[in-house]
Amino acid sequence: MGKNIIIVGGGPAGTIAANSLAKKLKKEEASITVIDKTGKHVYEPGLLYLTFGEQDPKDIVRNERDILNKKVSLIVDEATKIDTKREIVELKRGDKLHYDYLIIATGARLCPEEVPGMKEGAYHFYNVDEALKLKDALNKFDKGKIVIGVGGVPYKCPPAPAEIACFLDYKLRRKRIRDKVEIHYLSPLPRIFPIESIDPIVKEIFDKEEIKYTTFFNVESVDPERKEVKSLEGETIGYDLLILIPPHKGSKVIEDSLLGDRGGWVPTDRYTLKVKGYDNVYAIGDATDLPISKSGAAAHYEAKVVANNIASEIKGNESLDKYNGKVVCICDSGNKAIYLKFDYDHPPKSTRPRWIYRLLKLTFNKLYWHTVAKARFL
Repeated sequence: MGKNIIIVGGGPAGTIAANSLAKKLKKEEASITVIDKTGKHVYEPGLLYLTFGEQDPKDIVRNERDILNKKVSLIVDEATKIDTKREIVELKRGDKLHYDYLIIATGARLCPEEVPGMKEGAYHFYNVDEALKLKDALNKFDKGKIVIGVGGVPYKCPPAPAEIACFLDYKLRRKRIRDKVEIHYLSPLPRIFPIESIDPIVKEIFDKEEIKYTTFFNVESVDPERKEVKSLEGETIGYDLLILIPPHKGSKVIEDSLLGDRGGWVPTDRYTLKVKGYDNVYAIGDATDLPISKSGAAAHYEAKVVANNIASEIKGNESLDKYNGKVVCICDSGNKAIYLKFDYDHPPKSTRPRWIYRLLKLTFNKLYWHTVAKARFL
């Protein structure tokens, strides 16, 4: 009898893990099942380009079934509870699935309701629908003040707020209305960019392009009528258009299964990626509490480690792979980009923005569906 491997959640983390396992294991060695409540795979780095009209939804959203290896089963349903004692995943429609190995890839949940007034007074680009709303608002905007802030930490893709500020500056200059628009960036940190070694470069860009910024601004609430955003530190800043990254929490199934911390993030061993206290349960991607960025790039490398170790165990070999915190990220500023590569022990080196890095990112965006998502070149 083969082992049952259940992966809760699709997206980059779950899909890459499933496809990688399918390449390493024979059908008789294991059955691999992905549980995903939408059956849709969203390439989230494309949301920024969707916001500015450089990509269409069809470019960044595909059916999960079309991406998964044929040996992988897909169940389009919502996991409502994970019972680690009985090794069972319960589904919304009532099914109960037994697992020998479980991979939690449930991602992060957007919680704009955590900031009073955000739903009524702010835009964001962290899902397709909201990115399209922001796109429409920006297309109509020709003068005034645009404020960009962060509604809570942690959040997916930490460079994204600064990235959209630079991207917006570039697009407004192309439209020749930059002199009519003020861009004001709010950072919850004592610096502009979350990665300290890169902050001087981003600060130089902001200063050169006249992007204003306020640090130590932790958003408390939004007043849609007065068009003001208030901070926990007591500051109030007005706006004509507000872009606010919504607070993030872990998935509801993690909360309901009592597997997460106060934020709903799964306590995970930083090297083995095993959920702490369990030998056959792993967590990858945004679902974890690891001290690295919540990004598809991290999920890619984590999925590889977990797949290698589960496959080794099933084949009777020792599992030796360790995740070292590796992340590769390219931050696009509109006409150039910054290349970042780092891990637990090595912060990214200071690199200048270059057009070749932007070309690399645009190329990767197109190749993603045929390479990384299908666990090729891992």
